[in-house]
Amino acid sequence: MKYIGLKTKIITIMFIVVLDTGLIYSQNTNTNTITKRGTTAAQFLKIGVDARATAMGNAFTAMYGDLSNIYWNPAGLAYLDGIQAMIVNSPWIAETKFNYLAFAFNSHGIGTLGFSLTSLTVPEDIVRTVEEPEGTGERFDAGDLALTFSYSKRLTNKFSLGGNLKYIQQKIWHSSANAVAVDIGALFITPFKDIRIGASISNFGKSLKMDGRDMIISVDPDHQNQGNVEFVNALYETDDFPLPLIFRVGIAGELIQSPTSRLSFALDALHPNDNSESVNVGLEFAYAETFFLRGGYATLFRDVTEQGLTLGGGIYYRLGRSNMKFKIDYSYADYGRLGLIQRFTIGLRL
Repeated sequence: MKYIGLKTKIITIMFIVVLDTGLIYSQNTNTNTITKRGTTAAQFLKIGVDARATAMGNAFTAMYGDLSNIYWNPAGLAYLDGIQAMIVNSPWIAETKFNYLAFAFNSHGIGTLGFSLTSLTVPEDIVRTVEEPEGTGERFDAGDLALTFSYSKRLTNKFSLGGNLKYIQQKIWHSSANAVAVDIGALFITPFKDIRIGASISNFGKSLKMDGRDMIISVDPDHQNQGNVEFVNALYETDDFPLPLIFRVGIAGELIQSPTSRLSFALDALHPNDNSESVNVGLEFAYAETFFLRGGYATLFRDVTEQGLTLGGGIYYRLGRSNMKFKIDYSYADYGRLGLIQRFTIGLRL
């Protein structure tokens, strides 16, 4: 009994530490008048990665056992079964393309290990200058990349911790910015109808600063003095910008649970360092854990937003008599003046 009591205290303390870290960050960055919109780099890190979660209004911090937990809350990855893989390839805003690839496996003695690759690509375009507005004959492109390594483990049947180590790069033509960041998360299954409480902090790391040969220019250090060195190499000094740090707290559970039907709810509260606070809500209905309908609403209570209603569904299909299960999810999200975003996620579980 003493051992159980000590274990409970340790779990409680660890969960409070995660929450307190987020609350301290929230207090240090929050003001009532300044939202800091447009002050961070690597905005692609704020794009929800999968169709299931985005169909639920991006409310996924307290959901668990899904490969997309790598992004939303790595602690939920501890409840993943077997080996899972996921791929997303979908159009994004302004003719960009969003790609996500993830893989994870649960080694019950060690924990769950995972890996993901996220990219946002921009189509090639013509290089134009003031002197050659029709083009120089060269072409350029731009893109963002994040490589994430994840680890999660159940400390008890009701409590898990998880973390990510990620490499981030933003690139345009011959210049790029690089950074390393971490995510941490916790998930607790309460005794009350197994309602879950989750918390995560994402993208904690160094700032990004562009560098590369495009920053090198030739200048005359003293254009009024004839006969001196006419041109010397100089370097544009660029500012560094912080990563989009996000603190999430969520609650999720089942409103209906029967042998054939399930209705789950999820609610997340978000505090980013580059915008005002908001709330995401979502529902998921499952029939025989094979057919799924989902709906939600993103960024409630945010004064300026293009996000809103989300809808979607999915099918999970067992291949023959094997344990292999194929799944496909779909989501529809209304981004207001930016248009509608539709995406498909294809997954496989062994």
